[in-house]
Amino acid sequence: MTHPMRRSGPPQAGPAQELIDSGFALENADALFLHEGLNLADIAHVLDLLRREIVPAAAARDLLRLLLEVQQMAVEDFPYNPEFGEPYNSRERFFVERLGKVAGWLHAGRPRREAARIALRIHVRDQLLELVYDVVKFARDTTALAGRHLDTLMPDQTYLQQAQPSTFGHYVLSFVYPAVRDAYRLLDEFDDINRSPAGAGCVNGTRLLDDRTFVAAELGFDDVIEHTRDAMWQIDGLIHVLASAASLLSTQSKLAEDLEIWSSSEFDFVDLADAFTRSSILMPQKRNPYSLSIVRGASGVLIGRLTGFLAVAKSPSARSDNLIFAYGEVPRALDLAIRVTRLMTGVVGTLEVNVEQMAGGLDAGYTQATDLSEFIVQACGIDYRSAYEVVGRTVREASKQGIPGRRITGAMLDEAAIVETGQPWGLAALDLTAALDPRVIIESRKGTGGAAPKAVESMIRQCEHEADGLEAAVERRRQALDHAERQLIERAKLTAGHLEEH
Repeated sequence: MTHPMRRSGPPQAGPAQELIDSGFALENADALFLHEGLNLADIAHVLDLLRREIVPAAAARDLLRLLLEVQQMAVEDFPYNPEFGEPYNSRERFFVERLGKVAGWLHAGRPRREAARIALRIHVRDQLLELVYDVVKFARDTTALAGRHLDTLMPDQTYLQQAQPSTFGHYVLSFVYPAVRDAYRLLDEFDDINRSPAGAGCVNGTRLLDDRTFVAAELGFDDVIEHTRDAMWQIDGLIHVLASAASLLSTQSKLAEDLEIWSSSEFDFVDLADAFTRSSILMPQKRNPYSLSIVRGASGVLIGRLTGFLAVAKSPSARSDNLIFAYGEVPRALDLAIRVTRLMTGVVGTLEVNVEQMAGGLDAGYTQATDLSEFIVQACGIDYRSAYEVVGRTVREASKQGIPGRRITGAMLDEAAIVETGQPWGLAALDLTAALDPRVIIESRKGTGGAAPKAVESMIRQCEHEADGLEAAVERRRQALDHAERQLIERAKLTAGHLEEH
């Protein structure tokens, strides 16, 4: 039985309109993120081919002159057109129209996907540095807010129920630490992204480019990705980038949700600056915390981008769908993270805290209950569970009678102890101030990480130090990238004959 010959070779007919409107249109929308990196990748590739004497000098000069011209073009001005295919096809068409067969040298030893992989890494590494820098600003403004409210009393909460007395400074500083940790993760991911896939060929390298370090160095990459197949098809680093960005926004979303609740008339703990609110068209009394909704929604969007990319990336290896959506999804996710981090920094930097209202929240509640139980353990030698039960009974009776926590007496506790254990504990004669006064309770939290002002001041200094270290790390990396790009463009201009060599 004979089988029909399977068709091989490139297609001779043009793409279907449905393919243009879907796949190619989607890919060309991502040219916005790839344009700069594609230009730099092409320039470095031509210089590599020239130094190896693979491309004729005249052809290299013509290519570099055109590439330098394109490098100065805004992405909106370049004729990217989905009718020609993905962005690389539009570039190839443009180069052929200008240079004819000379443009074909760009393909030597390099598939189209290699240029796009490099371009994506160039764009993402810039975004990562920008995002870390913005996290530093968020951390600094939030730390400064904590410093202004070292003594601002508030009932801290768990499950949106009053838990223990604390300060707003201690509370808000808790959002700096995870943001800083994510910033360090993003820097680690920058170091992973800042490795070059150049020279990897399709899967197993190319005979033309045995030394892969030249292009890597020219483009400011710290190293090459060693395994050529892995270099061309890996996606785990991008997953980590999306995960860290989603984690960062989840921290900001937690803060945004708290502030949204606390800015309500029911709490009135905080006020957002007018610039971060929006009015209601129908209800003239409304002043909606619109910016907080943006933060919360963006966190959900990034979770969706992460899970969506994971769903795409689980396909068999060396498939275009492993990465074809990454060119847009990852940059758009990082762009959203950058915008939202700046938004949340603005919210924090202009936030008004209603100090008296916060402190008043302590007066009517029973946040002292835990300290009261611990006081009984120390003063009476009673086990904690028994102390807990007696304090719990006392609180129930006090709440029925409208007696606030700070007015609980030793006699009330002894009455509860008689009911629970059959005898009083001798609490009526004791001074309970240390266990009932919220400010005294807070002052007792002097251990590492506690809410006492001196402990919070120590953490503030630590957070400021971490922010300085992160900013310096970003600056070092940024300077290295900028230096590499300047050197590359200067070398290309010299080679193209645009400059006199000194």
